[in-house]
Amino acid sequence: MSTTIRRAVIPAAGLGSRLLPLTKATPKEMLPVGDKPVIEHTVRELVASGITDITIVISGGKGLIQDHFRPNPALVAQLRADGKSGYADAVEEVGELSRLGHITYLDQHGPYGNGTPVLNAARNIGDEPILVLWPDDVFVAETPRAQQLIRAYEATRCPVLALMPMNPVDSRRYGVPVVKEDMGDGLLRITGLVEKPKPSDAPSAYAAIGGYVVTPGIIDELRRQTEHWYEHRTGEVYLTDAINVYAHTRAMYGQVIQGQWYDTGNPLAYLTAQFASALADPEYGPHLRRLAQELGDGAPAG
Repeated sequence: MSTTIRRAVIPAAGLGSRLLPLTKATPKEMLPVGDKPVIEHTVRELVASGITDITIVISGGKGLIQDHFRPNPALVAQLRADGKSGYADAVEEVGELSRLGHITYLDQHGPYGNGTPVLNAARNIGDEPILVLWPDDVFVAETPRAQQLIRAYEATRCPVLALMPMNPVDSRRYGVPVVKEDMGDGLLRITGLVEKPKPSDAPSAYAAIGGYVVTPGIIDELRRQTEHWYEHRTGEVYLTDAINVYAHTRAMYGQVIQGQWYDTGNPLAYLTAQFASALADPEYGPHLRRLAQELGDGAPAG
């Protein structure tokens, strides 16, 4: 698949503190959703959308991520020798993702905040637009979320945010875009982003969720914010702050994503993603639906 955007960044240096103690020894990106670690869902989405260069920004204690995607020919050979060809194929396919996505790893350096890993990775990318996807989001969609964002960029040649419709009472949980114009097909011209406003102050009924097309102008703003941080050593460097400043004076768009979004960043959201994934599985789903029905009726599970 040919695409105007070839590169993507996955910030994976966070502590996963909202999921402690589950994430004390296991990176949150490696927690399973269905039969895959959550970060694998993101990598597969990018590869399916034509991305050929993926940078995963990591910190100490994240070696399991690299181990997961690293090809393991010895294990594949052992599984085939044992007649377990299905398992061998599955292990081989995960290793192939590393080649298809040309996955590289970068240690995070700099001030706290989710803008720092983007700026770290951008130093090796140059003047190209890049996709930024968080590794604790799972999207289920006919057209991958990443591909929907790329199409919006191709139509506008401007930065793009992934948006979802939002119940106004939930506004305190999200960045909420200031919508200037509805361009049709879910494409919105936006002029700012208000972080976690009160419902009465929310400028629209959309939430900015995990996904961005970032252009060099936003990288420049991140660089200015980082320089300011080193001068004053206060606050944090956030991608949404850079986006908000950029949108005040230059064209920016939001794309309402068609599909189902599952956030796995807190215990309830993670359990919801697990439950939804299990119910959608053709083998396990029917059994789990019966189990849920029996538990709901107070009958013993059989």
